[in-house]
Parts: sequence; C-alpha cells; structure tokens
Amino acid sequence: MYLFYYDCFYSSLYSSHFISVTFAFCTTISMKYYIFTFLVITIFNQSFSQVEPVNTSGRKGDFYIYWGWNLSAYGKSDITFTGDNYDFTLEDVVAYDRQSDFDPKKYLNPGSITIPQYNFRIGYFINDKYNISIGADHMKYVMLRDQTVRINGRIDDTSTLYNGVYNNEEISLDRSFLQFEHTDGLNYVNIGLRRMDHLWDYKFFSLQAVTGLEGGIIIPKTNTKLLGRQRYDEFHVSGYGLSAVLGINFEFFEHFFVQTELKGGYINMNDIRTTADTSDSASQSFLFRQVNMVFGARFKLWD
Repeated sequence: MYLFYYDCFYSSLYSSHFISVTFAFCTTISMKYYIFTFLVITIFNQSFSQVEPVNTSGRKGDFYIYWGWNLSAYGKSDITFTGDNYDFTLEDVVAYDRQSDFDPKKYLNPGSITIPQYNFRIGYFINDKYNISIGADHMKYVMLRDQTVRINGRIDDTSTLYNGVYNNEEISLDRSFLQFEHTDGLNYVNIGLRRMDHLWDYKFFSLQAVTGLEGGIIIPKTNTKLLGRQRYDEFHVSGYGLSAVLGINFEFFEHFFVQTELKGGYINMNDIRTTADTSDSASQSFLFRQVNMVFGARFKLWD
C-alpha cells in the first residue's frame, strides 16, 4: 500500500534542522517496526514450529481495551481559507506532528495522559476472529513555519500588507500572516472492524496478526492566527477520516497484550473553524500515517 512509503515530512525540500531530525527519527521508527516484526516472526517460527496452534474458540464474547501512543506523519495539503474579506488557497502546505518529551508524570499520570499523542480503543469479539471497536486517535498537526508556498485568491480590506489578488504567487507563511495548528488535537474518533488471526503460541504466550478498516469523524481543536484575527479555541466537528490498520499482537497469560500497529488513511476536513467569527473557515484534506505501540487487556464481562 503506497501510503506507508511516502516521505514523512518532505524534509528534502526544507533545510530546517528540526524537520531533518524529525524526518530521520520517524524514518528510523518505521524501519525498526519492520525489522522488529520480521525478527519476531522468524524467531517464533524457528523455535515453536512443532507446537500445535492454540485453540482460539474462546475469543467470542470477549471485550478488550487498550491505550498507547503514536508517531504521525502527514502528506502535503492544499488549505483554503474563506471569510467576508478574503478567499484564498495555499498549495502543498507541509506539516508535521508534535511529540511530547517523555516524562513519566506526563505519560503515566492520569491527570495528564491525554497531553501526548495517544491511541485509545475498546472492542468486542463478535466471533473468534472478528471484533468491532470504537477508538480515539489523538494526533497533533503543526504547519511548518516560514515555508514558502503558492497562493491563489484574494485578500481585501484586512488592514494588513497582504491585501491583494494572488495568481499562483509565492508567499512565506510567517507568524504575521498565518499560524495553523491542530495541536489541542487532530482527534480522529472512529469505528472499526478488525480481524485477528492466530500465528503461533507457546505455553502462556501467543502471537496474532491484526488487520482492519476504520472510519469516523474528525474533531479538532484548532489553533489558528490568521491576519491578526482572534482565534477560535473550541472543539468542532470538521470532517471525516478513513483508515486501514495492520498490526502484530503479542498476548501473554491469555488476558494481557502488547500490540504494534501501522495505520494509514485519509482525512478530509471541509469545515474548520479558524476565528471567533462564524463566517471564517478553512478546509483541507491529506493522507496520514501512524506508527503505534499500545498496551491492553482482553476479558469477559459475563459468560
């Protein structure tokens, strides 16, 4: 699937040290994921090839819940801004995620665990292989500051030096013109159908492959400063998302598991609130990717 191979942040186009480091980090994480998956499958195949597969008939009726964290990457997008005095589009805008520095007080403290980029999901096995679930993917989307993009459209009567008509001209996205972030959450609330296929087991341990499809709504809290206008600082349903997931589930003692995931998809937001004025809005769409590590448990609520 080509989605998993596009450049994380298009760092070759920009010399920013931060973006270069972030690109290297994201690429390294992605490569480590593939290497880890290959090594796990190889080791289990060589060590336990003579062990009979575990009987998974007991999954039907089970619930599961997990929590973990993600690294995210985004494709370029065209962003259109509209209002009473302006209507323009910025082309091929580059953005990146924002990771929180690791601090146990932030990542493990119940009062602050929603600050980092996280993944939460709860699901129910409708049979031994398939489960339905609902989840929340909390990503952060930050437009690269001071990048140069092309602009088309008009800006009128804004009492700024940006007034004018633009026809495929270049413009620098500095703070005086635009700051655009979904940093209080590019929140993807989704419903999914997933399949779990048993691979290997040994005593109290087992390995499963996870595949699935998801769809849901995007509820960002957008931090936008446009042409000096007052920002809108509330959650707002802005569009929808679609995604596919591929993962490896390592379960131990029948109830607990660690799961690594690659998730990729498409986000379309056609109603982004940008300022306190309801006539101001933005729209954009882009591809996204996540590399996730989650921890969870599987259990029965009743027999």
